[in-house]
Amino acid sequence: MNILKGYKKDDEESGGNPFLRLEKSAVLQETRTFNDNVINSRKCATVLTKVLCILNQGVTMNSTEATEVFFATTKLFQSKDISLRRLVYLAIKEMSTIADDVIIVTSSLTKDMTGKEEEYRASAIRALCTILDASMMQSIERYMKQAIVDRNPAVSSAALVSSLHLCRKGSGDIVKRWVNEVQEALSSDNVMVQYHAMGLLYHIRKHDRLAVSKMVTKLTRSSMRSAHGYCLLIRIACQVMEEEERSSNSVLYDFLETCLRHKSEMVVYEAARAMVNLNNVTARELQPAVSVLQMFLTSAKPTVRFAAVKTLNQISMIHPEAVTTCNVDLENLISDTNRSIATLAITTLLKTGSEASVERLMKQISSFMSEISDEFKTIVVEAIRSVCVKFPRKHHILMTFLSSMLREEGGFEYKRAIVCTIITIIEENPDAKESGLSHLCEFIEDCEHVELATRILHLLGREGPRSPKPHRFIRYIYNRVLLEAPPVRAAAVTSLAKFGASCDSLLDSVLVLLDRCLMDGDDEVRDRALLYFEILKQKQKALTSRYILSDLTVSVVGLERALMQYCSQPQETSFDLKTVPIETIPVGPAKSIGERTPGASVQKPGALAASKQDVYAKQLAAIPEFADLGPLFKSSDRPVELTESETEYVVRCVKHTFNKHLVLQFDVTNTLNDQLLEEVRVEVEESEGWSIVTSVPIPSLPYGKPTSTYTLLEMEDATQVSGTFLNTLKFNVRDCDPTTGEPESVQGFPDEYVLENLEVVVADHVQRVIRPNFAASWDEIGDENQVEETFALSTMRDIPDAVNQIITFMGMQPCERSDKVDPDKPSHSLLLAGVYRGGHDVLVKARLARSAAQGVNMKITVRSPDMNACEIIAGAVG
Repeated sequence: MNILKGYKKDDEESGGNPFLRLEKSAVLQETRTFNDNVINSRKCATVLTKVLCILNQGVTMNSTEATEVFFATTKLFQSKDISLRRLVYLAIKEMSTIADDVIIVTSSLTKDMTGKEEEYRASAIRALCTILDASMMQSIERYMKQAIVDRNPAVSSAALVSSLHLCRKGSGDIVKRWVNEVQEALSSDNVMVQYHAMGLLYHIRKHDRLAVSKMVTKLTRSSMRSAHGYCLLIRIACQVMEEEERSSNSVLYDFLETCLRHKSEMVVYEAARAMVNLNNVTARELQPAVSVLQMFLTSAKPTVRFAAVKTLNQISMIHPEAVTTCNVDLENLISDTNRSIATLAITTLLKTGSEASVERLMKQISSFMSEISDEFKTIVVEAIRSVCVKFPRKHHILMTFLSSMLREEGGFEYKRAIVCTIITIIEENPDAKESGLSHLCEFIEDCEHVELATRILHLLGREGPRSPKPHRFIRYIYNRVLLEAPPVRAAAVTSLAKFGASCDSLLDSVLVLLDRCLMDGDDEVRDRALLYFEILKQKQKALTSRYILSDLTVSVVGLERALMQYCSQPQETSFDLKTVPIETIPVGPAKSIGERTPGASVQKPGALAASKQDVYAKQLAAIPEFADLGPLFKSSDRPVELTESETEYVVRCVKHTFNKHLVLQFDVTNTLNDQLLEEVRVEVEESEGWSIVTSVPIPSLPYGKPTSTYTLLEMEDATQVSGTFLNTLKFNVRDCDPTTGEPESVQGFPDEYVLENLEVVVADHVQRVIRPNFAASWDEIGDENQVEETFALSTMRDIPDAVNQIITFMGMQPCERSDKVDPDKPSHSLLLAGVYRGGHDVLVKARLARSAAQGVNMKITVRSPDMNACEIIAGAVG
């Protein structure tokens, strides 16, 4: 330690870091001092520190260099200097992956590991477990068991953590034999030994749900000294509760409530955060956690206050009423010296406060916006988004605040959040459309981010033509053609074309502007301008709707695959776009343009992300029985549960729809560790209008490994869309060793398990698509391909309930936010768009009105180029 103090003193006197700019060649020359007859501990420690520094700074050594340094380092085992020996162990760990023949130091490390020098043992264990592989573990197994239960906490912790690393390196089967020693270490008086023992014990048993559940139940009844151990136990308990029904495991929920009264603030906060993150948690169940977090708001420690207000901010997004009781304490934090805490407090108040307090809070937060980082500015923007949805009448104040934030300096993510929020306000509140579009037009005048500029231009092309004065946006758009980068110019040309296609009064002016773009220096811009110019000159509504106003709805990954297949196998017929899979739209609340799920990674330019349906298509094409079915039209959005999650066999079904066939993918999981299932298949009973072609069984299904079996159905009639199928899981059972999974019997016996019925409905044959301009698409199809029906929906309570059920039954995409229903109005118009099996576009107008007697009356109009699709969709609800 005196040597280390000396190094620290030298560094302070020199006024800089002596290891900052090291050259690899010079350091490698200095390692020759390790070969001196008399070892200079201080000098060798300095050189070894330099070696570790360059390795951690990203400097790479080749195998020859690393091997020379490694063997030179092994000569330092002669030194008795404690600091130098610790550096030697670190160097061995760092170079074990790049040097050759590192196994030569095994005997020296084993000697230090089992020796009497307590200062060496822990470091020797870590280094030894780094260089050993699974084949050599048995030679030190006895020593590792002794080290795990050693009286020295440092040695025991080193052995436990090293054992955890060994599990990840492929020695898990050997480490599993040390369970008794790990359980003994779990009762240690040292808090860190307890924590590390619990982590290792969970890692050993994590693939056995029953063993994990028993372990958690046992530990919740015992008292631990380790606060870190309690935190880990809380996380494991939450994972168990997520896998099981929370109502069936009230013991673990009671344990979380008990942890709210722990003496450690860390444990209390972990328990509160865990309760907040539980699935389907109610405001009433959150009350104990909110009460604890409210007490933390008055803590003298800034970290505790920050953790509490951040978690309350998270709660306010889902259950704002649960946080209302904390408003007084949150008000006191607005003047907190830590601006991060103040920002979170204000944003939480924005979500939980009243409409009257919005203006006051906006004035307070504007006073220190320049003092906080972009990360917290983004949090403010997200809060403003929720306030706009909650209090639409305050959009003038909030929009003005957002526009001022757009003019300030900031990074891409910050600006992107503001733009997405303004777009959300425009979509949610028609009264805010004019001011929102004006603010975005001003922003793109000085916007330096290409992605944001193109997104705004896309929005202007969609919403601008519908505004009262569409001509005032033309100047902003054409300026982008003159001043911006090629991607922005291309987006501006497309936006101009949409104005010309939608507004007859602007068509001649747009044609003049597009004519000027024909001389652009970029190929993409010129090609777009020429295409749009020639289409608009025709002045035909059907052409402009199909090629300008309607977006391409095919999957980009599927289009690429279909084109490559077509080019590799030339055919006499031309390429048909209907053979390309439709781009899937996620089921759930519609997101604003550019909005993504929090935590999702940004897709790199040029990279194509395959959707779930693209992945399914690739998997099915690799199965010989399904290779000739043609392109996959649709895969069901969510798997259908055919068993309960707690049963011995868990079965889920995914329905894959082709043009004339239906593939049922049954994902089967064996939850019994003493059974091996063979020849697993699901026997499906035929329904009227369907015939079973073939099935693909699972040859072998071990414990805990989900595997798929398939059944292929053929539609006997082109109009066949629905049916109910009875299913039975059939298999052969062989008893096996629960530990190794090896079968104990030569032959098995047949068995079966009855599953829930499976329904195929109209929605399985319809793919959702977005039609930005529904009216143009409606006129494009024409009234010659139209079916009208009238229904009395007596089973539906009111219009909102009818809208939700109609969308579910038909499996189509609501357009122009027609799924948003005002419950006070006696009638509502629902607009839906989709593509029916075979690539046929389908559009629906449903007029809903309250019935004088009971339920809802509906008049539905369906248009599609295919009359069969019209009739099937029109009769879906009835």
